[in-house]
Amino acid sequence: QVQLAESGGGLVQPGGSLRLSCAASGSIFSVNAMGWYRQAPGKQRELVAFISGGGIPNYADSVRGRFTISRDNAKNTVYLQMTSLKPEDAAVYYCRLFLGPVARGQGYWGQGTQVTVSS
Repeated sequence: QVQLAESGGGLVQPGGSLRLSCAASGSIFSVNAMGWYRQAPGKQRELVAFISGGGIPNYADSVRGRFTISRDNAKNTVYLQMTSLKPEDAAVYYCRLFLGPVARGQGYWGQGTQVTVSS
């Protein structure tokens, strides 16, 4: 069984930065792609970024150039560094450990962490 625990959410002003962390338990972490999704009220959950087991990142167009995803396999942790935050980035952010290809959409979810962007 895999468990994911997110942390690092909070309130930040527009233009500010936050770093989210997701600590994974279980022995399959290092070979699995990991990702971050977000869901704002009234909107569908969307994929923000993911990183392959080999460390190759991918980003949604809406965050490319502002967000950076990274992973530390020794710590079983994936990070999402968010900069130049905008009000539209406000959402609950969920960590995802993928089982197989990302496109298959199978895996484990974290419980989510709230990000609020407001002045």
